[in-house]
Amino acid sequence: MRALLLAAGLGTRLRPLTDFLPKCLVPIAGRPLLDYWIESLLQQGVDDILINTHYRADLVERYLVASSWRKHVTLVSEPRLLGTAGTALANRKFFGDAPFLLAHADNLTRFDCREFLAAHRRRPARTALSMMLFETPDPRSCGIVELDSQGVVQAFHEKVPQPPGNLANAAVYIVEPEVMEHLATLGRAEIDFSTEVIPAYLGRIATFANTSYHRDIGTVRSWAQAQRDFAMPPAQPVNLAAWSALIEQQEPELVALMARLASHG
Repeated sequence: MRALLLAAGLGTRLRPLTDFLPKCLVPIAGRPLLDYWIESLLQQGVDDILINTHYRADLVERYLVASSWRKHVTLVSEPRLLGTAGTALANRKFFGDAPFLLAHADNLTRFDCREFLAAHRRRPARTALSMMLFETPDPRSCGIVELDSQGVVQAFHEKVPQPPGNLANAAVYIVEPEVMEHLATLGRAEIDFSTEVIPAYLGRIATFANTSYHRDIGTVRSWAQAQRDFAMPPAQPVNLAAWSALIEQQEPELVALMARLASHG
């Protein structure tokens, strides 16, 4: 299986960290999110990973070129952001005629990728993609789903004031080729997954529950909380060295900033 890691976002809510780093390289316990994502996927059945970049793309490339992942990762730079589904469509040749995993690399999650794929293969016949779900403590900040008895998404509420529950979209999907065919018929380059794909496929989205760990690292407060509650496994030595070299080349105040935000976030 191949995967698309979306890593092009500006991360404005994570400032001042993202004044120095792209969101996908923001570290948890001294390890960048992107490093954790790549290792987790490659250890669990994913063979090749496509990563899109935009903001501070040079730092992502510099890190990956020096890392152990360079043979398994393809970078594609987006001078103009295409949206979460537009990126998948623009690179559909990378995935061929096979299902692929799509995920936001700025989330922190722990899940069994092989189990997710097995659940996707067992999905109800009428469905065309599978969505990972988690229970959120803050339903108003997430996309909340309503399911039928088979676990198929019947309604989707994106960040509404009074959500009907706490079962949320984790923004990790397994996508069948027919979804790419649908996107191609829209005749546009810029397409958003949450606001355009999900509404079009209500009644055809299977689900998989992540009961281990999932957190959107979207704010400094959430990032600081992750430092305290996520048992981040250690990085491989070569990747730790690549990360350390990258940090040393940044502004001197970055390390002090991260320490201050982690303790007071």
